[in-house]
Amino acid sequence: MVSVIVAVAENGVIGDKNSLLWHISEDLRNFKRITSGHPVVMGRKTFESLGRPLPNRKNVVITRQDIEIEGCEVVHSLEEALAMFSADEEIFIIGGAQIYREAMPIADRFYLTRVHHSYEGDTSFPEWNESEWQKVDSERFERGEKYEYPFTFEVYNR
Repeated sequence: MVSVIVAVAENGVIGDKNSLLWHISEDLRNFKRITSGHPVVMGRKTFESLGRPLPNRKNVVITRQDIEIEGCEVVHSLEEALAMFSADEEIFIIGGAQIYREAMPIADRFYLTRVHHSYEGDTSFPEWNESEWQKVDSERFERGEKYEYPFTFEVYNR
């Protein structure tokens, strides 16, 4: 099963200069809880923004480059990454924009954190058709522990 997980600002922005634009502790904990014990698939730039493999997860990095990354499996396409796992295993696509664009048409589940604030950034989440998805869970927060704007955790199944 292919799952996409992402936090998106009100205006569609997901990052700027290869980094996150907000720090929502609840979202980071939610991400860790959902993805722990599962494979995570990301582009090279997303890996570089993390700076290290995520613990307790098999890290798969997609790149055109012929490189090795300690603690990660390196592949050259999303198809190659997905072929590494059985169809019944939940595989998380964690970014960036190009990988999300390729994954959304084939994703089975979509974990979306809606950040109810607009940000300036150079990277946006691709357009997606909400009518192709069924919302199965939603939890809204008026603010975070250390974050002043509202946000909502949503889960969709295709």
